[in-house]
Amino acid sequence: MIEASCHCGAIRFAVETAPRDVNDCNCSICRRYGTLWGYYRLPQVRFAADNGPTDIYTWGGRRIEFHRCRKCGCITHWLATDRADERMGVNARLMPAEVLAGIPVIHGDGASM
Repeated sequence: MIEASCHCGAIRFAVETAPRDVNDCNCSICRRYGTLWGYYRLPQVRFAADNGPTDIYTWGGRRIEFHRCRKCGCITHWLATDRADERMGVNARLMPAEVLAGIPVIHGDGASM
């Protein structure tokens, strides 16, 4: 089990396995956030029951909700606004550094989309 959290610990989640790879997306928002996205299906990510609320930001076509901790501001994850899409991205930078050490980084070209 891999546990991750925002800086202040108000938002915590766990996944069974490390992501196969992480995406360093260069789109206008992700490059500003500085995230490394690990992709999972919704049931694979377990958020702590006592998590605080998150702030949500959407933009453009409003297809993705970016979630951040209300206390420390760390970007924690994104969800598709169409909940029929069971994909989500978690900010793998919130995982322990040793988990990320051997994971390949894909440099996604979201800027061209």
